[in-house]
Amino acid sequence: MTTRILPAVGDVDAARSVTTLLSQLPEAEPAAPVSDSTQLIDTLARLAGESLDDLPEVVLVHERIGPVPALELIREVSLRFPAIGVVLITADVTPGLFSSAMESGARGVVTLPLSYEELANRVQSAAQWSVGVRRHLTTGNDVFTGPGGTVVTVSGAKGGVGATVTAVQIALASQKSGRTVALVDLDLQTGDIGSYLDVQFRRSIVDLSTITDISPRVLSDAVFSHSTGLALLLAPNEGESAEEVSDRSARQIVSALRSRYEVVVIDCGSQLQGASAAAIEMADTALLVTTPDVIAVRGAKRVVRMWERLQIRKAEDTVTLVNRFIRNTEIQPQLIEKITGTTTANTAVPANFKELQAVIDAGRLHELDSKSTVKQALWALAGELGIVKVPEKAEKSGAKTIAKFKNDRGSIGRRRDRDGDSRNRQTTQGAS
Repeated sequence: MTTRILPAVGDVDAARSVTTLLSQLPEAEPAAPVSDSTQLIDTLARLAGESLDDLPEVVLVHERIGPVPALELIREVSLRFPAIGVVLITADVTPGLFSSAMESGARGVVTLPLSYEELANRVQSAAQWSVGVRRHLTTGNDVFTGPGGTVVTVSGAKGGVGATVTAVQIALASQKSGRTVALVDLDLQTGDIGSYLDVQFRRSIVDLSTITDISPRVLSDAVFSHSTGLALLLAPNEGESAEEVSDRSARQIVSALRSRYEVVVIDCGSQLQGASAAAIEMADTALLVTTPDVIAVRGAKRVVRMWERLQIRKAEDTVTLVNRFIRNTEIQPQLIEKITGTTTANTAVPANFKELQAVIDAGRLHELDSKSTVKQALWALAGELGIVKVPEKAEKSGAKTIAKFKNDRGSIGRRRDRDGDSRNRQTTQGAS
């Protein structure tokens, strides 16, 4: 597929640099750069007047374009020509700028100085999105109509700290509250969500890795509908197949899931791969699970520092969950927060493996007793993360609506402030 690209770059030297790199992209057809915002809009309007098919798939907007500021220009292009993927070229890589660009309608951001790999990835992603939109507009196929769900990734500081149990239970809590939830196993080589939930399904996330346009029908074919109501996208049975899921395909899969489900919970395991790195970067909340022991806390610090070095996620944007917490342990959540530089969850999960052993061995983690202190803590965590739908009456009458969820007490947990009484963590009575 040939990708038509129209650069909008005012500076002559920058335009030359962009054109040179674009000419090296495979199957790319770059047009001559336009020098200002007026020329860009006029060019697009002329092409659209002739035929919508003549519009470029991708428009690159340099941050120094004028006279209209770059973000305002992106907003105008996105509104007038919604099937074009707009990419911003900028030296400002702050989260604020990135957020503003996305709100303006940009499909990606490329940082200066330009690198071939980053430019190629952003252009290809924007082009795939543009082609998908045009296909839906012209053929009348089903399109994603969801408002854009919340993505939560769950990673382990090291193996065996309870990341999968956490992912499963917070997904169940969210689903029980009335949200549509997808649970994704992105621990591609050693994922066990299928075993925890007694599922045998021949399709996996690998089946979506080579598809450039994931329609709702294609997605539903790859997802397993569990008896609990969860939509499961499982890891492959053959670990070597993990190599087929690239960071690019992971981004596309997460975007498709986010468009279809209100909540997407992703188990990333304890090993960082390109796919899991992409998911963590895209996530609204990145949860890092650790236990209160020296080895696990060192592992958590190592993971957080690695994420920062790779520019995946900042420490302050990461939430750490303390699992198997004991009140009299020397390593308290406050100390873990100080060591890792992350924000620790107000909820800590008590150490009570006896509650879990029977359902884990039977592959029936979804049947964990509602009286379990571990379940209550994890369902409260789901509320703290904001992925639980609180009944309207709960906002008005508080405890009066608890009866509706009397067998699932954690399901009505709500996000809590981090000052005052919120420092009294929600360790249940069985914690000791």
